[in-house]
Amino acid sequence: MIVAENLTKKFDEFLAVDGVHLNVAAGQVLILLGPNGAGKTTTVRMLTSVLHPTDGTARVAGFDVIKEPERVRASVGVLTENHGLYRRMNALEYLDFFGSLYGMPAVERRKRAAMLLEQFGLAESSRRRLGEYSKGMRQKLALVRAMVHNPPVLLLDEPTSAMDPESSRMVRDAILSLRSDDRTIVVCTHNLGEAEVLADQIAIIRRGKIISYGGLAEIKRRFLGDPQFEVRFAAPLASRPVLSDKIVITGIGPDWIHYRTAQPARHNPDVLRSLMEQGLQVVSLQEIGQSLETAYLEAVNQVPEEGKHD
Repeated sequence: MIVAENLTKKFDEFLAVDGVHLNVAAGQVLILLGPNGAGKTTTVRMLTSVLHPTDGTARVAGFDVIKEPERVRASVGVLTENHGLYRRMNALEYLDFFGSLYGMPAVERRKRAAMLLEQFGLAESSRRRLGEYSKGMRQKLALVRAMVHNPPVLLLDEPTSAMDPESSRMVRDAILSLRSDDRTIVVCTHNLGEAEVLADQIAIIRRGKIISYGGLAEIKRRFLGDPQFEVRFAAPLASRPVLSDKIVITGIGPDWIHYRTAQPARHNPDVLRSLMEQGLQVVSLQEIGQSLETAYLEAVNQVPEEGKHD
């Protein structure tokens, strides 16, 4: 649904995006992570045909961002940092206006708007002027606007910023429900907990270049090493347990051990069997969670920042 090859953008001598490659299949949610000024917004603007690439190519929903910009814009729903809401309109007028710009028939756009306003908890406020909305309400309405024409590609920049926890969860659930065989979603976010919930794929961008791309488990393993596990025992250990040389013990306490393994499905049963053969009563064996935040910080701090690129 989204294919970018060597996507590059220069402003005079300033290299904002440096040879970005993306391949996002239908049905996937791609999370684009990076520090402020890393090139995320510039990349999204090129994918929406708002900015013309200096070099490289990209196709969105099958359309070339350079040769078919109008087809690209009709195929994407975009949530940007600056919403551009018309504060004198109410929500129904606002969505009807944007639906008409997308060429939607009047009956269809009004039905779609009413459904989305209800889904996002804005139905009761639909006739209030947008200038009376809170920041969170404006954010939700901007997301509804991006979805009103039911586009196959959604490009969302910080979709839950300024929202309370309940509204944030509502939006996350909506994003997950929108994922389907004929839709792709790209989310730029600094909320790494949100990224863990939503991501099928993660791209980490730094100084205009994608420095890591893959699934959540792959990203964690790349920067944090093999998965780590904890075994707890019913009684204090009298001596250090003996395990296979394929198991790396990383910590040991009075009634617990920590270890790493590259193949948990294969080695964990062997660990349990070995411990029981040594007469040790195992109470629990569980993975020690490795956070995306830790992996992300490890990735972006490998080389100090030298500039900003948005």
